[in-house]
Amino acid sequence: MRKLLLLSLYVAAFTACKKDGSSVQQLSARDDAAFTQYEEHFLDDFWKENPEWATTVGYHKYDSILVIPSDDNRKKAIKFAKVQMDSLSRFEVGSLSDANKIDHRMMQNQMESMQWHLEQLREHQWNPASYNVISSFAVILNENYAPLEKRLKSFYQRMSFIPAYYKEAQKQLKNPVVELTDLAIDQHTGGLSVIEKDFTDSLKKTKIPEAEQRQMADRARISVDAIKGYVAFLKALKNDKPRSFRLGKEFYENKFKYEIQAEATAQQIYNAAMERKKYLHREMAKISKTLWPKYFGSKEMPADSLDLIGQMIDTLSAKHVAPSEFQAAIEAEIPKLTAFIKNKELITLDPTKPLVIRKEPGYMAGVAGASVTSPGPYDKTGNTYYNVGSLAGWSPERAESYLREYNNYILEILCIHEAIPGHYTQLVYSNKAPSMVKSVFGSGAMVEGWAVFSEQFMLDAGFGDNAPEMRLMWYKWHLRSVCNAILDYSVHANNMSKEQAIKMLTREAFQQQAEADNKWKRVTVSSVQLTSYFTGYKEINDLMLAWKKKEGDKFRIKAFNEKFLGYGSAPVKLIKEAMFAVPKIDTQQGNGG
Repeated sequence: MRKLLLLSLYVAAFTACKKDGSSVQQLSARDDAAFTQYEEHFLDDFWKENPEWATTVGYHKYDSILVIPSDDNRKKAIKFAKVQMDSLSRFEVGSLSDANKIDHRMMQNQMESMQWHLEQLREHQWNPASYNVISSFAVILNENYAPLEKRLKSFYQRMSFIPAYYKEAQKQLKNPVVELTDLAIDQHTGGLSVIEKDFTDSLKKTKIPEAEQRQMADRARISVDAIKGYVAFLKALKNDKPRSFRLGKEFYENKFKYEIQAEATAQQIYNAAMERKKYLHREMAKISKTLWPKYFGSKEMPADSLDLIGQMIDTLSAKHVAPSEFQAAIEAEIPKLTAFIKNKELITLDPTKPLVIRKEPGYMAGVAGASVTSPGPYDKTGNTYYNVGSLAGWSPERAESYLREYNNYILEILCIHEAIPGHYTQLVYSNKAPSMVKSVFGSGAMVEGWAVFSEQFMLDAGFGDNAPEMRLMWYKWHLRSVCNAILDYSVHANNMSKEQAIKMLTREAFQQQAEADNKWKRVTVSSVQLTSYFTGYKEINDLMLAWKKKEGDKFRIKAFNEKFLGYGSAPVKLIKEAMFAVPKIDTQQGNGG
């Protein structure tokens, strides 16, 4: 109850101020000061409740702790959320600054979401992949936020909880989802080397006494055995009545509300995506008709517009790198994108933040082919990683299908989306934002939406030499975001079958079979996240158009981009409110306030 005591002191302080005739500006400043104090205490207590998450955002005070996923600890987490919601309710939100208003609403949403997940969704009972601890250990090992010996000792201390952690995980699971069980097996098996090999290899690089090293290595072996035991448990689990991976409409709408934080409902976004798909098909047909003679000469043009688009895309997709050159091709794109952005004055880039391209780590396997992992907001000097899935071991047919999907045109767009000026750039700005809350509770829809929006303004600025081929392939790529939203809602809320999904992705989104198969796998092991791309894009694009109308001739895309990103990773609807907010007027000025 220390939090409530502290808060009562803050509330008492600024309530007293309001009775002494202080000006609106003075009152607002005092309210903001009280809220800022509360926010600092809130975050420290939140990280104590969530030490694994704390590690991944660069808050290393609790690196030695791992919370056992027991019923008692879940009750404790629910109580924590309720206490914080009570504390937040005591602030007069209208008197806070725009930045603190956003923080207040994001904190409120996070606590409501936490309570809903634990009490209603109850994922701990049916998602074996939710118990994966390996990623936080990888952060401790790989990020140079402290001397290696200190990090290894935190690693060692946290490992002491692993046997009890996985014993409790086995106890909690009831009729788990088959697809999530398979994912948990793959991720734990793929990531085991972090503890089994990487930790013990790192020990040898230190001056830790040999006897102590042996003790630490012994604990690593015990931890590995516990994780292998969990994998064996999952493989042997008798699961005659597994839960469906489909969330259902009610759960889906609620999860969408908390995780996406959009102005629209999930159903409304689905409807908008269906309309966007029709628009893209019309535009793609126009471009394909224009390009047809260039690539097919006098050959008769297909009467069906989807066949026409499909044949044109199939022809352009033949231009791709060899499997062994995939990562090198991505590395070559980064300086090219940087030069274009500077030349066109689209956004200011920070040259001091490194971007490291690496093979996707094993503990991240099985979900996406390329992704960005940025340093946590508390870890200002950490590396940003561009994780690229390996094609090693793939059959020639599977690799060809994948590379036709990520052809020379799409590979450039992928690098815009994942790196510059997409995720990498946005996350650098987010970590510079003065508000820690906006960084750590960031909106996935804003983050993904920005990456999609950045593709659009790059092409609008002439990237790809304004070639119709590039615009056609971007529309094809953009269909991924649109169809992600359609697919996710259709599968989880409307029971779309695998056959229907694959047909839509290959026929209407023009995806290669390998990409469509991977997307089906992804929609069976995740929910709502796939809608974030289109939802965020739509909200940001609508905001940009509204801002452009407001600014008139003064509008500059660089100024908009930097103003928008300056709010950190907040939900777009809250950024919109702040950008269009009417400045506060001190009504007591001149009255001796």
